[in-house]
Amino acid sequence: MAKRGYHHGDLKRALVDGALRLIEEKGPTGFTLSEAAREAGVTPAAVYRHFDGRDELIAEAARQGYEIFADLMEYAYEKGQPSAMASFSATGRAYLAFARKYPGHYVAMFESGISIQRTPELNEVATRAMGVLEKAATELSMHIPEDMRPPPQMFSAHIWAMSHGVVELFARGSPGTKSPFPPEDLLESGIGVYLRGLGLIQPDQ
Repeated sequence: MAKRGYHHGDLKRALVDGALRLIEEKGPTGFTLSEAAREAGVTPAAVYRHFDGRDELIAEAARQGYEIFADLMEYAYEKGQPSAMASFSATGRAYLAFARKYPGHYVAMFESGISIQRTPELNEVATRAMGVLEKAATELSMHIPEDMRPPPQMFSAHIWAMSHGVVELFARGSPGTKSPFPPEDLLESGIGVYLRGLGLIQPDQ
């Protein structure tokens, strides 16, 4: 492949974009730095101008993914305002939408084994993204009697886990896990059952 002339920032972006394509195709551990360089159309030595190794390249892909994810979650939350229920439901749906639209970023973030503590920048943006769902859960939980109210962190973790499960099992084409229902319906009904259990939705709704 002919080598392209990149400016400093363009080369880094091209390497990340190439890595994202490889992650989608082969998974986070199924490619080498040399392959990422080839995908970007540069020499393997060029990779080391920006990244010390494959994990650092994947970590940058994850950081960029969390930036997109946090922005989508914040948009969903604001769109649901001033209703705490609408904001909470919208953030759950935003998780599913993100996984479908940005599969390479999703895998880098949640399936690569890269810790969000790897760099301060990655930790900061991941915390921002997770904080949106927790904020939505905190607002919604104020409608639950105090003696029945779960901690907001537990509340949001339950919905996060449910969203992640629907994505992993049914929204990303996992072998042998085809569902007779659309993933959106599975998630919506699952959240509904959970919220009914907390008394936030009446049984006849």
